Amino acid sequence: MFLRTHKLNVFVLCMTFMNPLCYADDNEIPAIEDKAAKPWASKALGFEPSPQEGLLGDWLGVKPALKEHGFKYTLGYLSQSAYNIDGGYDQSGKLAYIDQFWLMFKQDLEGLTGIPDATIDGNIVNRNHDSNLTRDRTQDPRSGFTDIAQESWGGGSITRLGWLTFSRSFMDRKLSWRVGLMNKQLDFDQIIPCDFQTLGLCGGKSASGGMWYNWNVHYWGTSLKYKFDSGITLKTGLYEQNPETNSRGHAWSISTTGSRGVVVPLEVEWRTRAINQLPGAYNLGVIYTNASQKDRYKGKNGGPGATDPDGYDEIQQNWYLYAGLNQQVTQHKSDADRGMSVYASLGLADQRALPMHYKTSVGLRYRGLFDARPEDMIGVGIGRYVPGDHFKDNRRYLNQLSGVTDVNSPQYRPVPGVSLTGEVFYRWRPIQWLELQPGVQYWYNPGGVKQTSDAWVGALKAVAYF
Repeated sequence: MFLRTHKLNVFVLCMTFMNPLCYADDNEIPAIEDKAAKPWASKALGFEPSPQEGLLGDWLGVKPALKEHGFKYTLGYLSQSAYNIDGGYDQSGKLAYIDQFWLMFKQDLEGLTGIPDATIDGNIVNRNHDSNLTRDRTQDPRSGFTDIAQESWGGGSITRLGWLTFSRSFMDRKLSWRVGLMNKQLDFDQIIPCDFQTLGLCGGKSASGGMWYNWNVHYWGTSLKYKFDSGITLKTGLYEQNPETNSRGHAWSISTTGSRGVVVPLEVEWRTRAINQLPGAYNLGVIYTNASQKDRYKGKNGGPGATDPDGYDEIQQNWYLYAGLNQQVTQHKSDADRGMSVYASLGLADQRALPMHYKTSVGLRYRGLFDARPEDMIGVGIGRYVPGDHFKDNRRYLNQLSGVTDVNSPQYRPVPGVSLTGEVFYRWRPIQWLELQPGVQYWYNPGGVKQTSDAWVGALKAVAYF
């Protein structure tokens, strides 16, 4: 379960390989203010808070009245457009467009119930359109997606409950507990915001592990976090592993129908000012599941699974490793919210269970480069995708069985290699509640298929707060 709701992130196993455990990583929307937010979290790292006042102001007094009773919310809109300028599998021009509305809310329960530091958090997402430039133009439809030009694509037109949880803290807020209809994005792999429109450059890599969903899909679970005075936080949890929760029938469901096991994450996160007194965040995590999955090549009797009478081998336990860093490296004059930051992320998979071996990305961003535009941001990043050996061996064997060698034949299964995706963007904030972000993407070996010409893609992301 990964890649965001039907999205098919990296090798989007969902549609191309009919793997029901897919979704893409999309944490592009900043979270509502957290009472335990770290003071190190400079805006230069990409953690932009929601504006104090949106397009509709104070909603005729409704918003401040609700806030007095402990209820805070953020209502926003996101759109992402992409156009294939040159190259790709299908070079005919196409403008792809998707959008979504989201409502995130938090109710403080301490004043209502007397439970110390207790809250209810929720998220509702209305996603629209099924216009995917990567699927329709950039990559060979016979191959799995290694990246997506519009990271928020997925699920078509649907309204979902993203999460609804109860949480509270203990021991002077050192220990935090959450339970309910969960989403991994609430507690895990949070150190890199999603500034880029290219999916492989967006956020961390934990959503690519084939075990849990992201952003607008919920599942039952609970989590525990313990924060040390040193800035280190240890995190773990127990989540439902259910490939059915990304279906339309589960958009508002509380059912556990379809559950196949559990997901157990373990992460250590370090938030520090160790480098020149500038804020930085580092994490290392591993995810484990006992839900069985099919081997990508080997059969139950040891040979190729494609011709094994007992089918492909069952993998009873699966793991995924992820790591990341996000560090501010310069400060612009005396303004701590301006300056350059660098980030890097890595995801390493069990090659038996997933089409990928590993994926990684690196980049830098500069907030407030120009004195006249202190809240604008410029960014550049590059991502690398390396397919797994079991997946490649299986494709080679299937081509050998069919006897098809012509790469133009619909029956030929391309054997993927390394692919790279780069992006440069400029985020312009003309007013507090609006962000416009044009960008250019470069795709090297789209889908990892060397016969597909490198592609240039124009992108435009827009975010508005109400």
